[in-house]
Formats: sequence, C-alpha cells, structure tokens
Amino acid sequence: MSLDRPPAAEADAGHARAPRPLRFAARTGWDLSGNSLASVLAEARGAGRALVDFTESNPTRCGIVETAHLIAPLGEPRGARYSPLPLGDPAARAAVSRYYRERGLDVNPSSVVLTASTSEAYGWLLKLLAERGDDVLVPVPSYPLLEYLACLEDVALTPYPLLREEGWRIDLGALERAAGERTRAVVLVHPNNPTGSFVRRDDAAALEAWAGERGLALIVDEVFGDYAHGDLAPDRLPSFAGSRQALTFVLSGLSKVMALPQLKLGWIAVSGPPELAAAALERLEVIADTYLSVGTPVQLALPEILASRAPVQRAILSRVQANLAALDAAIEAHAGGAVRRLPIDGGWYATLEVPRVHDEDGWVELLVRDEGIIVHPGYFFDMPRDGFLVVGLLLDPDVFAEAALRLAGRIARAISGE
Repeated sequence: MSLDRPPAAEADAGHARAPRPLRFAARTGWDLSGNSLASVLAEARGAGRALVDFTESNPTRCGIVETAHLIAPLGEPRGARYSPLPLGDPAARAAVSRYYRERGLDVNPSSVVLTASTSEAYGWLLKLLAERGDDVLVPVPSYPLLEYLACLEDVALTPYPLLREEGWRIDLGALERAAGERTRAVVLVHPNNPTGSFVRRDDAAALEAWAGERGLALIVDEVFGDYAHGDLAPDRLPSFAGSRQALTFVLSGLSKVMALPQLKLGWIAVSGPPELAAAALERLEVIADTYLSVGTPVQLALPEILASRAPVQRAILSRVQANLAALDAAIEAHAGGAVRRLPIDGGWYATLEVPRVHDEDGWVELLVRDEGIIVHPGYFFDMPRDGFLVVGLLLDPDVFAEAALRLAGRIARAISGE
C-alpha cells in the first residue's frame, strides 16, 4: 500500500501489491515445537495423574522455609521515591560487600554492580566484552540458559569439557585449544550446575594466569556458592570473589542466596588488575544507566534481607542433604551396583548414571508413564554421553523419599527386562 495515496486510488490505478510478510530476527528462530517428553507430560496431566517433579528448582514452591517476613522490608517508605543510581544504591552495594566479607572474601562496595538478575548480568557482560560474532568459552556439562543469552547478544559459545573421571575437573588443555582469535571470555559455573563441582585451586590459578596473558575475562557464576555440602576439600576454591590476576566478574543474587527469585535482584562483583577493573566499571555504569532495571524497594531492603540469610540457607542445606541421603538409600536398596549417583561438592542437583538399556528420552518417558516421576535427561545439561538423569533435591522430604524408592525400583526392573 502506497503511503502517498488512498488505498482505493492505488487499487484503481492498478498498482496494488501483495503485502510484504513481516520478518522476525533470525536470533529468535528457535525450534518451539514440543518434544516427546512434553507430549508424555501433557498426556499424564490430561489424565489427571499426580506427578512428582524431580526437576522442580523453584524454592518458593517447595515449602522449605518461611520467607514471607523477608518481603516486609519492601514496604520501606523511601521506596516511594525514585532516585536512580546506575550501579545501585550505596547501602545495597555495601550489603553485598558485607555478605562477602562474612564469608572471608574482600569485595569493595565500589566494585559491586546491581542487576535485576544473574541472567541480566550475563547479558550486560556479553555486551561489555564481545562484538557480534565473537565467542565465549563455556563449560560442558552446564545449564542450557547460556545458549539463549548468547544467542540474544549475537555471541557464539565454544564448549570446553569438564572431566567426569576426575570429579568434573576443568580440562585445561582442551580449554586452551578451544580458544581462538575471537574468544573474549571464559565462563565458569562454580559450583557447576548440575554436577555440583567446585574449581580446584591450582586450576583456578592456572586459568587466571592464562586468561591474563590472552587478554580474556572470566565470568564466574556463583549462584550456588553458599551451598557446599559440608566442608570443601582443601584443594577446592570456595569463590573467585576478591583480588584476582585476570579481569573477573563474579555473579550471584537473591534467587539462590536467599531463595527469593521473585525479588529480582542480582549482582556482579568486579575484580582484577586495577586499571582494567576500573575501565570495566565505567562501561558497566553506562550499560546499567541505559536499563535502570533494579527496583528501588528491593535495593533499600537488601541490607536487612541479606542479614537474614543464615536460617534460610541452613534450611535449604538441611533439605538438600536429607533428600540426598534418601536418594542414596533408595539406590542402595533397589539398584545398588546398577545405578550410580555421581559425587557432588554442592548445589541443589544430583546426577544419576544409569545403564543404557534405554536412551535418556526412553528413561524419562518410562518414569513418567509408569511412576508419575519427572526427571531431567542428561543431554539437557550437555552431558558428555548418553546415560545420565538429573534430579533436583528441593522437594518435601517425605514426597522425595517415597518417589526416590519408586524411581530406583523402576530402573532396577527395567534393567532386569521388566
């Protein structure tokens, strides 16, 4: 349709043209069709079956600990006034610094940048570090969210392996070989999700030195950093926060630290060579000022919320450890020797290595159809080969223990040919 004449006049003049179809950006051209698991779940739910969802990762749905009182500080009257500060309210940034100091880590408040979430933090850092077509090294296995975040920033992901036989240790040689001329950063998920592995101290030191020499930044996702299962082994690094050799961005937030994902507040702790860190913070301030995405009420409430974290984290760790013990007992009772729960240092997930009498989709569908149990296939996390299932550890302990027995029993029967 012409913009300079009425539609009727254009038609009368014989100039009518078919409308041009609207085009969406290629970066959003994901395959949105349902997979076989979605069909099985839809069938089960349509039949009204009760399902036990071992993929549940939302702590607000698991009845772990009462956190309603932590929402009350959002009513602070000062929150009625909007006074935007790109890097975040000074008292809130100081609260993040105090959180690290109480963990024995030195993070200056001036190096803290508040974000609306860890996902947003990734997006800002990819904007900061990478041009279109550059690449970032990411661990496998790991959580699939990174693929979408990188896609939205037109950045490529290049995988580097974690070695299962060595407790998911970083394969430093493979990581170095994966780096190319357009590599701009290395992502670490620490502890890893879903393997629960913390980086070794000597690997961290070697990686920092190499990244500094290559002009690469480290992006370290530590959202599960408070959830080590007991004392870490001496060779494990508790956190990358604090003074580092390479330019380093440590990510975390209230979603996991306080089990409050609905409050939408995360942060980046910047460290590294002083000139580099200062330049990064200057540019991050412009990015943050462009979005101004963190709500004022949650920033004002942050000091009080973070000061209340101890009982929340104790409750979560107690739940995780109880369910991990129940899972181990169920495997020992029904499938000992045939199913192996892989060792983990921390986090909210456990990985099961199962015989390949079915592929992972086959196992997932079997458990839904026969037992009403939902688990993650290992390939969801880019496991190195077929034969893994991943379960979350947040469910009510009685529900979890009963379902774990049924899960282990059904796997054992499938192995014997039933």
